[in-house]
Amino acid sequence: MEVMVLQTGAANLASVLAALRRAGASPVLGVDPERAARADRLVLPGVGAFGQVMDRLDETTLRQVLQARIAADRPLLGICLGMQVLATGSDESPGVAGLGVLPGRVTPFGDVPIRPLMGWGAVRGAPCGLVRDGEAYFVHGFRLTEAPADWQVSWADYGGPYVAALQRGSVLGCQFHPELSGSWGASLLRRWLQEVPCT
Repeated sequence: MEVMVLQTGAANLASVLAALRRAGASPVLGVDPERAARADRLVLPGVGAFGQVMDRLDETTLRQVLQARIAADRPLLGICLGMQVLATGSDESPGVAGLGVLPGRVTPFGDVPIRPLMGWGAVRGAPCGLVRDGEAYFVHGFRLTEAPADWQVSWADYGGPYVAALQRGSVLGCQFHPELSGSWGASLLRRWLQEVPCT
């Protein structure tokens, strides 16, 4: 099973790769669209700016690869900003189109003590799916607040409820960082690697 991590130019790749290895995978790193299309598992990590990541995906023609994989329900894991780019757009980068898989728009936190949020928070898992109740590590200043139809949604709360994770079939998006979320995050990565069927 090939697990590929996309090199978006804005991610903590060392942590993601190390966590996947601990979970039993042998991940490869790259931006080749043909290899990304073939990979059994594809990981879209993200730390940085929405527009920066979308520019990188467009430069490498990975936008179309990702949209096709999701439409075909092929295994994909989006982490943090990698989940946010599934939306139609973000207030962080006005005028930049996301992948458009999720109908919602990513917006900044409102009246909160500290932004960006950096630290541990509770996740209320969806009634079914890969994500369980637990504590996860978050680092973000923008979030998705609406639950899209036909997705299993897990929630967190900081200045009001927002989407902590969402899953539809083989596609999983996590606003938190499973690679930084201790044994709980490690268990989630193992479930994604072992329980999601390759298609």
